[in-house]
Amino acid sequence: MTTRHLLTLMDLSKKELNQIINRAKELKEIKNRGEIFEPLKNRVLGMIFEKSSTRTRVSFEAGMIQLGGGAIFLSPKDTQLGRGEPIEDTAKVLSSMLDCIMIRTFSHDMVETLAAHSTVPVINGLTDFAHPCQVLADMQTYSEHRGNISGKIVSWVGDGNNMCNSYIIAAEQFDFNLKIACPEGYGPNHHLLDEHKERISLCSTPAEAAENSDLIVTDVWASMGQEEEQRQREIAFKDYQVTKEIMSIANKNAVFMHCLPAHRGEEVSAEVIDGEQSIVWDEAENRLHAQKALLEFLITGNQ
Repeated sequence: MTTRHLLTLMDLSKKELNQIINRAKELKEIKNRGEIFEPLKNRVLGMIFEKSSTRTRVSFEAGMIQLGGGAIFLSPKDTQLGRGEPIEDTAKVLSSMLDCIMIRTFSHDMVETLAAHSTVPVINGLTDFAHPCQVLADMQTYSEHRGNISGKIVSWVGDGNNMCNSYIIAAEQFDFNLKIACPEGYGPNHHLLDEHKERISLCSTPAEAAENSDLIVTDVWASMGQEEEQRQREIAFKDYQVTKEIMSIANKNAVFMHCLPAHRGEEVSAEVIDGEQSIVWDEAENRLHAQKALLEFLITGNQ
């Protein structure tokens, strides 16, 4: 059987993605009922972290434990990766001992190389190009609060970063339309824009993007590795904050999401992220349930 990976949302079919979302809801209900469900007993996940993390690490590690398996945290300073071992060699060794590998790093090329030389599933826990696991949780969360996202309008406000790229792919895979408002020079990957242009509308202001929107999403102005650009980005992004005024332009039933951590007073006002339209805390929790469904799908092959 061919080894399946999740490097971007394009690695799974639309049917499979929706299957994972529905399974995530089921696993959430199982957990909330206090039932023991361990389909991954004696299975082990290796977690490679070159970027710091709260939600990704805790959700994957807790998820494996709850499914009956275990997880091993690996950082470059504690492994031979930090001393220059080729990722190809690391992939061969780790996949001979593990049942799945999750990696959170900078270069997307590194993740692709790891997957190409791994005999077990590889999951992209975040790269500078994409963050598919977060969007799985987002799609689950929207579904729980507002139903099927198919045919809806989603608005991205802020940096055209890995999350924005992943929303472009998600627009195709989950059948919604995406309006994007980024400052000049901070737009998303132009190849993705070309590939999915029928789903995308580029807007000149956050207000334009918010019009008729069902979901407004943003992220920090400066991601990990961009800290030295903070002051420059504060200037460029000063008009790209999601405020109550921006939310009021959207549809009455619109909700707000943010992958966290958030900087109140920068990309989002406190009254929005802590307000009634915000579903960020359910979104954060659903990282656990969506990733449990993904792990079960990739490791057991139950498709």
